[in-house]
Amino acid sequence: MANLTKSYETVFVLSNKLTEEATAELVKKFTDLIAANGTIDSIDEWGKRRLAYEIDYEQEGYYVLVNFTAPHEFPAELDRIYKITEGVIRSLIIAKEN
Repeated sequence: MANLTKSYETVFVLSNKLTEEATAELVKKFTDLIAANGTIDSIDEWGKRRLAYEIDYEQEGYYVLVNFTAPHEFPAELDRIYKITEGVIRSLIIAKEN
């Protein structure tokens, strides 16, 4: 049977307007969600960085990079949750070559 999991990389940027606690809660929410649906290979919190361009009047955001392995249908659900979560100003999910 074919392997139905793939390797992915996701970066999400959280609003600078969030408190430290709210930022930590969102990072935990997303890493727990990914872990529940796949396997996390690495989490790299880049922290506050200047945005390339202003988004919703914000010039900085809190960046988090997660490398993970999951079933091929999970990234669409993760993307949907990013889009409906208050505090996420940008997100990107990329399928990596195995």
